[in-house]
Amino acid sequence: MQQSIITIGMLAGGLGLFLLAVGMITDGLRHAAGHALRDILGKWTRSPAHGIAAGLSITALVQSSSAVTVATIGFVNAGLITMYQALGVVYGSNIGTTMTGWLVAMVGFNIRLEAFALPIIGIGMLLRLTGGDSRRAPLGLALAGFGLFFIGIDVLKEAFEGLATAVDLKAFTLDGIAGVFLYVGIGFFMTVLTQSSSAAIAITLTAATGGVLGLYAAAAMVIGANLGTTSTAALAVIGATSNAKRVAAAHVIFNFVTGLAALLMLPILFLIVKITGELLGLADIPAVTLALFHTAFNVLGVLLMWPMTDRLTHFLEKRFVTHEEIEARPRYLDRTVAVSPMLALNALALELSRIASIAKRMAMEAMSIESVQGRRISSDHLVVKKLSQAVAEFITRLEKGLLSGEVAEQLARVLRAEQHLLSCADQALLIARVQVELGFVEDTELMQGIAHYRAEVVNLMALASPEAKGFSMVECEAQMARVQQSYDEVKAALLHAGAELRIPIPGMIEILEQNSRIRRMARQMFKATHLLNALYTVAEMRVPEVTEAVAEQAVD
Repeated sequence: MQQSIITIGMLAGGLGLFLLAVGMITDGLRHAAGHALRDILGKWTRSPAHGIAAGLSITALVQSSSAVTVATIGFVNAGLITMYQALGVVYGSNIGTTMTGWLVAMVGFNIRLEAFALPIIGIGMLLRLTGGDSRRAPLGLALAGFGLFFIGIDVLKEAFEGLATAVDLKAFTLDGIAGVFLYVGIGFFMTVLTQSSSAAIAITLTAATGGVLGLYAAAAMVIGANLGTTSTAALAVIGATSNAKRVAAAHVIFNFVTGLAALLMLPILFLIVKITGELLGLADIPAVTLALFHTAFNVLGVLLMWPMTDRLTHFLEKRFVTHEEIEARPRYLDRTVAVSPMLALNALALELSRIASIAKRMAMEAMSIESVQGRRISSDHLVVKKLSQAVAEFITRLEKGLLSGEVAEQLARVLRAEQHLLSCADQALLIARVQVELGFVEDTELMQGIAHYRAEVVNLMALASPEAKGFSMVECEAQMARVQQSYDEVKAALLHAGAELRIPIPGMIEILEQNSRIRRMARQMFKATHLLNALYTVAEMRVPEVTEAVAEQAVD
């Protein structure tokens, strides 16, 4: 009874030391590297092959595929890498997780752990205590983590060796298909419970080395642990962005396909592992065999999935689609209209009108925000950015053909309008964010002036619709003049109130800056409206109303 309690305590302690060590290694190396890991991911993911190399090396280094996956999700969300490139990182990170098995296997080579593990811990903690705010401190933490890693594995190994003498090993004999799935399930739930596939694999390999598990049973548990690691990604993306869900889905699909292939080819894989081990001169012990098996079936998974990367990318991009992504898709720009310059101009005018309507919606929301920034304005800003990029790419494709001087001039006008609209959206987002921090003005006269100024801007946005029936550029010009006049009046009133100390000077400056942003937003919309109006006229979608000279003068 006493021996059983000691064994259970050693198992718990060994697992605790292992999880603590993995956390120290991950946190230490991540903080020591700073932005280096993100830089590596950004530069090394030009293709799936580069992504595999990046995912493998970083995961092997930090001992955490979750950290690599989270960084990859961030890059996909930021538009720095595509879903196609991200799949390579997912593939590589799965191979990188097999490094845990090899580290565990090192304990089985009759290495005296106390000869190097304890000194490593001592050196690591010395660096941690003397490092201060430098990178030496987190590097020392990671170094100490590596020492604890091996000690934790050694404790687990001794615990399982003791367990083997107290347990009937026949109960752990793998028996048929049902037994295989039983051990797969055990490996899966061990990973779910510990939220660490490394911990589950470490327990499995040490149990097999201690004689508690048969080789095939341990192999099934390794497959289960590989499947269980997807639970971390699945839990992490609850309520997350669409790109996060797609990367997590890619992780689940890869591990499921890899696990299924490994189960179907279990005898063949062990034959390959045996031959490979003999060729490499590796020790014929369970930990080494299982580490090689873990690596082999993950490499097999990459070989199986690589040819399907394109199809998997297209499949995932059609899943978890949000309203913003649907709205961000161009409605009028496609290859059919690119064959004719006039059709292309028509399509561009219609797409710009869509961008303008979203930018105006942002402006209206920014003007109405009182205390809390709306979520809609942020998503609208993302839509405007994506549509603007689509317009620019469409024009780039058009310019590859032979274009007349007149068409080239109109395309330049389109690009200017697109930039004005994007700038308007940028200002609206900034106005909404700053509005939350603005103080309350108690002066009734000033508040009325500010409210009147904002109302004039709202009126301008309502008029700035070149596609609408009855649109008048002359009315827009007159309204823009009223906006400017109201701005000047409010500015003068604020300065006067500040001079008389009726309003705090810092608060006055903040309101003046906010009013300036609002005017800039209005001007950008006005300039875009003028260019759109001219584009509609050239594309024969409207009869000319004002002369070019008058309009250009108004824009300036």
